[in-house]
Amino acid sequence: MISRRVFALGIGAGLLPAPRAALAQPAGKSPLIGVLLPHTLDRDFGAFPAKLRELGYEDGRTARIVIKSADTELGRLPALATELVAARPDVIVTANTPPTRAAINATKEIPIVMSLVGDPVGSGFVRNLSRPGGNVTGRANLVADLAAKRLQLLKEIVPGARRIAVLFNPDDSVTTPQRREIEGAVTLIDVAVRFFAVRRLDGLSQAFEDVAAWRADAVWWLSGQEHAFVPPSIALAAERRLPMMVPRRPQVEAGGLIAYVPDAPAQYRAAAVYVDKILKGARPGDLPVEQPTEIALSINLKTAKALGLKLPPSLLARADDVFE
Repeated sequence: MISRRVFALGIGAGLLPAPRAALAQPAGKSPLIGVLLPHTLDRDFGAFPAKLRELGYEDGRTARIVIKSADTELGRLPALATELVAARPDVIVTANTPPTRAAINATKEIPIVMSLVGDPVGSGFVRNLSRPGGNVTGRANLVADLAAKRLQLLKEIVPGARRIAVLFNPDDSVTTPQRREIEGAVTLIDVAVRFFAVRRLDGLSQAFEDVAAWRADAVWWLSGQEHAFVPPSIALAAERRLPMMVPRRPQVEAGGLIAYVPDAPAQYRAAAVYVDKILKGARPGDLPVEQPTEIALSINLKTAKALGLKLPPSLLARADDVFE
């Protein structure tokens, strides 16, 4: 269970240094750990190198870490994956679905540890969760399984909402099962939902105009390569006084209203544990794909007040993070 954390906006923005554990002294050369990301580093990713240090792998001393980032330009991922494979890392760590697919297409031999992947079986990355087989293991993200709960929470925090606009990046296949789950959930909740596809940043303003024309009462960004879209969306939603659910905790801290997601730092820490096991000789295909148990509810109280929302005390009491 995650302990409740309360933050003030603008405080504690930096990564806290992790305590140094006794460093392992591996024989021979230091292992090379490759990382493939869809966008620039965020604060949550700091949990990965911090956990590696606890396990005895410190970049530049007892390990080497090479990071390749597409900077939200997903079309660059295949080339970046090829570059990473050419460096001959001992293991590759990926975050999200597109980088994982790019890494798998680039190598069937180098072990791959995936994290924050919505549907690894449906995406064809592993045969099953208990015995993935091949060179891939890691953590699933339950994005589709949580879709109905997220809709319920958005309705709870905005009880007057009758129309909810759902924004999504259709270039990420992980949005498809989320949409299916939402379509099934609306039959149980008194709310209308309409989906608005956004592929490019220059189409975002038009999407919000379409949302306004539909007279939406709230907005929800689906998980799935939305990283570049959410910061400007927070501003656009604020201009229109639209409550917005976002896919990640840091996006709530940045002004989004609410998020309910698997705890990303916990996902990255788990990836480090997988790396440790593989470097010690475990085969990735024999390591079960884990599902997250740490689901964090984050609420921005300042945003809620700006929108004139009176949050139920029961909802605040359940929150893991309250930004104010």
